[in-house]
Amino acid sequence: MLQILIRHGESLSNREGRVQGQADISLTDVGRQQAAAVAAWCRSQPFPDRCELWSSPLCRAQETAEIIGKSTGLPVNLKDDLVELNAGVFQGHLWDDLADRFPEDVAQWRSGDIDFQIPGGESRRQLAQRGCDALQSLSCRSARSIIVVAHGGILTAALGLLMGRDHALLAEAAERPFTRLPALENCSVSQLQWPGPELISFNETDHLS
Repeated sequence: MLQILIRHGESLSNREGRVQGQADISLTDVGRQQAAAVAAWCRSQPFPDRCELWSSPLCRAQETAEIIGKSTGLPVNLKDDLVELNAGVFQGHLWDDLADRFPEDVAQWRSGDIDFQIPGGESRRQLAQRGCDALQSLSCRSARSIIVVAHGGILTAALGLLMGRDHALLAEAAERPFTRLPALENCSVSQLQWPGPELISFNETDHLS
């Protein structure tokens, strides 16, 4: 099975520089244009028969998936486990304000400790395991290809767990998981082949130009 992993288009919080976490935030006009571009890319690909489209239920991902679905004729299926990191007390705040508001928690988060749990939220390990389980579950379906629309944090974390942080395509991304500068661009494409899994591509953005 081929999984086509797509990060959602630009959201209002992306534009504002605000931590989204699991807040239900809509796309911007730019985000909708990005979604249309990745939808056109999906339509142009020679995906195998029996292709499915799955999405996080959060608005920014679901709206991106619906634009892809309208272009490809695929119905959108929702999977709760694909939602973004639960950012706890960080959620809703501007990235630039975090260190002033939560200095100790931000220092621990930035240390890269995978087991540090944001107060009221998740740890990197919990996020990675949830994302890994979601992708593995989808890989067991009878479809020959699946388009997965989700979020930068969970996709990067899941791939890091599945492939190992020293994987060539993930080496740089692993240095900055879930930060203001995400490893995956809005509406980028990464491709994962099962069984294995094998990471075929990571953070493709040529279709957005």
